[in-house]
Amino acid sequence: MKTDIWVDGEPVSSVPATDRGLAYGDGLFETIRIVKRRPTLAEFHWQRLAKGLNRLAITLDIEWLMEEVATFLSLQSASGGVLKVLITRGSGGRGYNPAGCSGARRILSFHALPKHPESNRNAGITLYPCSTRLGHNSLAGMKHLNRLENVLARAEWDGSEFQEGLMLDLDGLPVEGTMTNLFLVKNGTLYTPALNRCGVSGICREFILRQASGWGVPVVVQELDEQTLLNADEVFVCNSVNGVWPVARYRHISWPVGVVTATVRDRVLEVLNG
Repeated sequence: MKTDIWVDGEPVSSVPATDRGLAYGDGLFETIRIVKRRPTLAEFHWQRLAKGLNRLAITLDIEWLMEEVATFLSLQSASGGVLKVLITRGSGGRGYNPAGCSGARRILSFHALPKHPESNRNAGITLYPCSTRLGHNSLAGMKHLNRLENVLARAEWDGSEFQEGLMLDLDGLPVEGTMTNLFLVKNGTLYTPALNRCGVSGICREFILRQASGWGVPVVVQELDEQTLLNADEVFVCNSVNGVWPVARYRHISWPVGVVTATVRDRVLEVLNG
């Protein structure tokens, strides 16, 4: 029996062609690092999912979902990896009107951890300057299924020279990576772009924002222009699967792996290692 993919609690790997996630991107997802069959940063993931479901008016019992996830993880052959939780509005007729949908559809899948060189975490990465821009919209911050901008941005480069790409918005302001959030350090203070008009409010980003003061690091959330980024003392990107990657180079600028970046990287890694 196949156990690494469930749809609505059943070990199957297909969804109906009428599913609104397929037709309209009508849904949300969470990508969660699993250690010892338990989700890391679980509170942050479930809170974001609940908030997104509320904004989209999709009804789902999060407590019940958490129980289903625990059962699903208990059946996996590996104790560690990546869990993807995808929630759609379910099946419905043709057209945008969601009235009469079948109810939320739950899709769970389990994957091996991505293999990245240790140098990404230790020595840092090179960022590709993506030309695909992030449009401004009312869904800013949400981890919804409409991720075409990120897909197009990631398709802009190939090979091993670049490990991530930086995406700007329509005004040319740095917002995030294709799969990460962006932080910079200036004079010992952490800065991260505000996500009021576009971008994803990442789980690792949220964890850092909540914990930074306890680590003795002040943090500021605001719009940042590209020149401010280029003038930074340190730069890093992060997500809840890979943790923190220092940025060693972007365009013609290079940065060291500084003290603040190393501190945040190590604190996040402690959590992600369980």
